Amino acid sequence: MKPTDLRGILRYIPQFRRKTFVISVDGAVAADDNFANILLDIAVLRSLNIRIVLAHGAAAQLATLANERNQTPSNLDGTGITDDATLELAIAAANRVTHDILEKLSAQDLRAAWCNCVTAHPVGILKGVDHLRTGKVERIDVEMLDRLLQDGLVPVIPPLGFDGEGSSFRLNSDAAARSVAEALGAVKLIYLTNAPGLARNGELIRQMQGSALEAILGSDNHGIDPENVSKASHAAIACRNGIPRAHILNGCVNEGLLAEVFSNEGIGTLIFANEYRAIRPAKKKDIRNILNLTKEPVANAELVERSPAEIEARLNDYFIHEIDDNPVACVALHRYDDADSAELAYLCVNASHENQGIGSKLARFVEETARERGIRKLFSVSAQTFNFFVKRGFVESTPEALPPDRRAAYEKSGRKSKVLVKDLTPA
Repeated sequence: MKPTDLRGILRYIPQFRRKTFVISVDGAVAADDNFANILLDIAVLRSLNIRIVLAHGAAAQLATLANERNQTPSNLDGTGITDDATLELAIAAANRVTHDILEKLSAQDLRAAWCNCVTAHPVGILKGVDHLRTGKVERIDVEMLDRLLQDGLVPVIPPLGFDGEGSSFRLNSDAAARSVAEALGAVKLIYLTNAPGLARNGELIRQMQGSALEAILGSDNHGIDPENVSKASHAAIACRNGIPRAHILNGCVNEGLLAEVFSNEGIGTLIFANEYRAIRPAKKKDIRNILNLTKEPVANAELVERSPAEIEARLNDYFIHEIDDNPVACVALHRYDDADSAELAYLCVNASHENQGIGSKLARFVEETARERGIRKLFSVSAQTFNFFVKRGFVESTPEALPPDRRAAYEKSGRKSKVLVKDLTPA
């Protein structure tokens, strides 16, 4: 990110301060020249009082070590069979990566600690095949991790687990990172790989809801890039289990981590949980709710008055946000003759529920809905709340940017509101 983007970073700080990110680094990324920059990015995150846990893989290092020793590993990524010889290679490779990470974090003046916080047990026999020394996460020592995080350390977690009886097991680092994120209640699980993100049928997925990704993965011909099926699966499960956001991105891109975290667009793939479960399409009985919600804003000239008939005519465009089955906010997504653009309109939050992030949630919901419907440009017309939209990536434009139907209504109103536009075209 450029120094001029500092203001863009600052607006995320209240949201992420004292929150936990779990970052999982593939072995190939740890071996890349850009890895030192990744650790510098982590230093930036730590300076913003974001708690970081760093998990890592070691498949690339295991393969290299096996070649050096003229051995053939039984498995590289911790999902297949791990024989005794491969476990020894995995331990040596993981220790090498962990040491390198600790060394480079020290160079960034970051205190870190290798920790044996993952209790594991054998995967056992699957479909008649004994997976030997391949392990499955049984428990995460949350108390240990919390203590390290409270002391300002970065816990470093290798792809190894221990059963407490003197046995070690090879773990899949994607699964281990997910387990740690869930145990700590992390707000982000970030997978750094050497691919641009999650691809399906050769096309990069920019954003997708976790439940939708799970449904795709459950089909016979899901089309997900085989190298990232593991990450896709664990990202989707993480969202189902309460992690709001999971990211899959290229860790070999300079400043890519910061660009992913501190921008709406990001550079990789965002998998998000269904945080919009309280948002539903409006029904006919909600017309009165919409009128009641917007009564005061209409009186204050913040919104243009709409009659019950006008709302009913486009009822399918409206959405309601409920808390305990009580409508507390509304928003509309209007599409016009211009099929590529749509309007974020009639956004209103009950005064008793202001400053709770509901307006932002509705705005994000409309933006994601617009993307899903193939809309390339989202616009809004505002007389008093235009700063709200500017903070969310909208830029001021002119009435000429409006579709003809909407422009006619704009000119007829005589309100001279600001026209704000956001480009939804993937970068």
